[in-house]
Amino acid sequence: MRFSQAIWDEPLLDEIKHDELFGFDRKVPAAEKAIPKGRLERKSLNIPVISERYLMQHYVNLSQMSYSVDNGPHLLGSCTMKYNPKVAEYLSSFEGASRVHPLQPASTIQGSLQLMYELERMLAAISGMDAVTLQPAGGAQGEFTGMLVTKAYFDERGEKRDRILIPDSAHGTNPASAAMAGYEVVELPSKDGMVDVALLEKVVDERVAAFMLTNPNTLGLFEERVGEIASVLHSKGSLLYYDGANMNAIMGKTNPGLMGFDIVHFNLHKTFATPHGGGGPGAGPVGVKSFLEKYLPVPRIVRDGGNYALDYNRPLSIGKVHSFMGNFAVLLRAYIYILMNGADGLEQNSEKAVLNSNYLMKKISGSYDIPYKKLKKHEFVASADRLKSGRGITALDIAKRLMDFGVHPPTIYFPLIVSEALMIEPTENLSKQTLDMLAGLFCSIAAEEPELLHSAPHSTPVRRVNEVKAARELIFRWQDFRR
Repeated sequence: MRFSQAIWDEPLLDEIKHDELFGFDRKVPAAEKAIPKGRLERKSLNIPVISERYLMQHYVNLSQMSYSVDNGPHLLGSCTMKYNPKVAEYLSSFEGASRVHPLQPASTIQGSLQLMYELERMLAAISGMDAVTLQPAGGAQGEFTGMLVTKAYFDERGEKRDRILIPDSAHGTNPASAAMAGYEVVELPSKDGMVDVALLEKVVDERVAAFMLTNPNTLGLFEERVGEIASVLHSKGSLLYYDGANMNAIMGKTNPGLMGFDIVHFNLHKTFATPHGGGGPGAGPVGVKSFLEKYLPVPRIVRDGGNYALDYNRPLSIGKVHSFMGNFAVLLRAYIYILMNGADGLEQNSEKAVLNSNYLMKKISGSYDIPYKKLKKHEFVASADRLKSGRGITALDIAKRLMDFGVHPPTIYFPLIVSEALMIEPTENLSKQTLDMLAGLFCSIAAEEPELLHSAPHSTPVRRVNEVKAARELIFRWQDFRR
């Protein structure tokens, strides 16, 4: 008896013999006996009776209210909102990938294991690390994994280090990940937008386990003294951790290993164009230098000749951080993206990302202040502070007004060290024509009447909302607010 027949073709059976379905003798009463009569009955349904044509119209219109990288420019700084190639989506939907079961014996998933084994080595080569785990489900979990590896390393050495250093320009997940791993977080103020090396030298001592650093940082500035930073940390026996959020700026030019970093996390949704947002699934692999490999999560994917296997015999491992081996479909998309581009293509992507960022920055610099007047990398931060003090126009006003023109606004009010910050990242996918259009929008909006901007957006399905109230009073189901 097939499963589908048992459920759908014979719904009036008094019992279903589970031994025919699953291989053991257990009898289950039919649904009509298990559920008391009347419990699932409703007298009437409060839904409209409409034709299929209008039903489709309703849902298509709803889908068009959502914005994604497929709709238009997506300028969220530090998020690297790349276009996701549809060939990767197509290939990852193949039955051999989408229907593989994580509990299958290793002998039956040799192709999947080979793919993950090769992806680990690709990411290791790109980052300058020696070993990579694909388990973490996103960047934040990758950070947490890196902190657990750090803790395991010092625990084995018998060193009681309890502090993590983080610059004031860091991503918000950095201090959260360190605190979750049991560390005290110490924030270091920046100097001219970058790490104050003299201050770092004073702060680093035998209590410091690691320094978490993004390079280029959230201002789009490359930490030119990163070699000195690494030397300061290593001279005290501390580790240097690389937040990989901004790796899209450096591929093929340099890598965290060359800079002196010991641990790296990747954001596959940023640098390697896998789907971004929506609550997951995601992937945040972690790479380490060879002396830290023994602490990586189990199982490790190993190769013995032409065969691949899962190795759980790692007594110093931090254990599992995710079910099975990670989110395979997301990993597959990144694998395809890397193969599509190759080493030269990844390097060109970084070159274009940096070019687009600096081009757009130059085009809008007459209307907005640009703090830290240096060459930026893949993103830059503009400031609306002059507009606010002169005409009462805020970064929030500008962001909301951009939505009227079908443009996703940039990140605003981050990093916190820039007043009225607009953090803009165009990525390599945008053409010169699109960049010129965006520059024109930014400049024209800065010249508009403040009253028009204060009430923007005007053309979106939902107008300006009280965002603080919306975050605290979440509505999880449809409600008719017209009543």
